[in-house]
Amino acid sequence: MIDLYYADTPNGQKITLFLEEAGLPYQLHRIDISKGDQFKPEFLAISPNNKIPAIVDNSPADGGEPLSIFESGAILIYLAEKSGKLISQNLREKTTQLQWLFWQVGGFGPMLGQNHHFTRYATEKVPYAIKRYTEETQRLYSVLNKRLAQSPYLGGQEYSIADIATYTWARLHDHHNIDLANYPAIEKWLNKINQRPATKKLFGE
Repeated sequence: MIDLYYADTPNGQKITLFLEEAGLPYQLHRIDISKGDQFKPEFLAISPNNKIPAIVDNSPADGGEPLSIFESGAILIYLAEKSGKLISQNLREKTTQLQWLFWQVGGFGPMLGQNHHFTRYATEKVPYAIKRYTEETQRLYSVLNKRLAQSPYLGGQEYSIADIATYTWARLHDHHNIDLANYPAIEKWLNKINQRPATKKLFGE
């Protein structure tokens, strides 16, 4: 059983989507970030950076004590290797999948998050920040579109953790002021993932 410490955000949704795809049993522990649950000592013992998601694997492969993991990319890699699912065993394809996973956690997610903050939630409108993050969002969507015009999935021929990590952010393209008419390969990819049973279960799309 996997204990998942979760809030309903793109980063949290990455892990539920993986767990549903892989068929791994899990229990949700909701962290109310609006109430400061992420700063409670019991959560910080699992996730020292006070961010969701985090997991505890109560049955790690080494047979030892429960193992806690934080950071969504690290969690996805751990669960993929644990289950043997959604990560390639082919050296080259696995390397490509991991490159795109790190592209998402290092750039696509953080930059879109800043876009969302400054264009929708910031109490003070900062034109420089809005321009900077809007332009970077468009650049990153262009990178993603180019890749998906070349390959059915980010890592190659197979759906993987790279797609899961990127999907939960890209499905919110409207929030990033992105018109998919300008990114047809992304639209095709999103529609394909929307039809997967795990996606339908979680998002009803």
